[in-house]
Amino acid sequence: MRIVLTGGITGGHIYPALAIGDKFREMEPDTEILFVGSTGGMENEIVPRHGYELKSVTTRELDRSNVLKVFDTVLGTEKGRIEASRIMKRFKPDIIVSTGSYVSVPVVMAGHRYGAKVFIHEQNAFPGLANRSMLRYADKLFLGFRTAARYFRDPSKLVYSGNPVRKDFYEIDRVAARSALGLTEDDFRIFIFGGSLGATALNDVGIEVVRRYGGKPGISILFGTGKRFYEDVVSRLTTEGLNGFGNVQILPYVQDMPNAFAGSDIIIARSGALSVAEITVSGRAALFIPSPNVTADHQYYNAKEVADNGGAAIVHEDAETPAKVIAILQEMLADRSVIQEMEIASRRSAPVAATDIIYTTIKEICGGK
Repeated sequence: MRIVLTGGITGGHIYPALAIGDKFREMEPDTEILFVGSTGGMENEIVPRHGYELKSVTTRELDRSNVLKVFDTVLGTEKGRIEASRIMKRFKPDIIVSTGSYVSVPVVMAGHRYGAKVFIHEQNAFPGLANRSMLRYADKLFLGFRTAARYFRDPSKLVYSGNPVRKDFYEIDRVAARSALGLTEDDFRIFIFGGSLGATALNDVGIEVVRRYGGKPGISILFGTGKRFYEDVVSRLTTEGLNGFGNVQILPYVQDMPNAFAGSDIIIARSGALSVAEITVSGRAALFIPSPNVTADHQYYNAKEVADNGGAAIVHEDAETPAKVIAILQEMLADRSVIQEMEIASRRSAPVAATDIIYTTIKEICGGK
């Protein structure tokens, strides 16, 4: 079988595609897989590191602010479709698997026109424009959240799978992870990160956590700033005399997320669909700070599903967010049983069979290809 994976720009679109690709490689080692992404997205770093061949096409994000920018998007998408069509003719895929973002649009269009079966995965509780517009080309569309079904016009094409998570997150042992990180059994590990690109609000929270707990015995802090914010965060902490604590590790990007999650007691993060899935599969308690700058507040609804089960707390973003986070952390430190209960509820919220469902459904439709 020959598969084109597409979806990119951020880790939230890239890693689910890789999880699906990994499942096909596990079940059918002779599967040939090509990842088609954008020229400037994070896939250019992430995909080759995971052992997949990467090709790039031209793409443009839709900007409705004026007619000229919309026209530029149309031209860019058409150029990308032509480039993707050449890739289809050379690679000859049997199926296209798209995990969204605007780079997927020309690839899905070209794959459908070539004659490949098209499968789409939507990660969020509120679906993105790319996936909603591409449903017409899809044989099936997989849902990360059941509530997303209301936004698609053809229910016969929808399959609830949950969000695919790489196998690494299921297999990490917590004791081994904490040992590798140099943590004792009693250390309270706080992990703050703002997604693959970083987020100002999460970095403000991280700085406040360092102010409060930097240098404190029994507490360990891992702080992922995002590459574009790293120098600014380090500069702010240095100016305040807060840089150099032995219990604080500040990184622009955390490469080994499975171990970072497994070794943590509490994770403070945005609630993008991938982060929610990975955190719950890892069985970790979370403080979610949903981004207010997303369509239909979908990050809030991603977080709410876990919070309603008792696996997370939600802190809304405003001027008081850092103080609210510190107050919750103080309560958790005073009563560790709260964390233990949240961990059980978090794991209960996890999408445990997403890649199995996706693989089985695709094979049923594609038969012996």
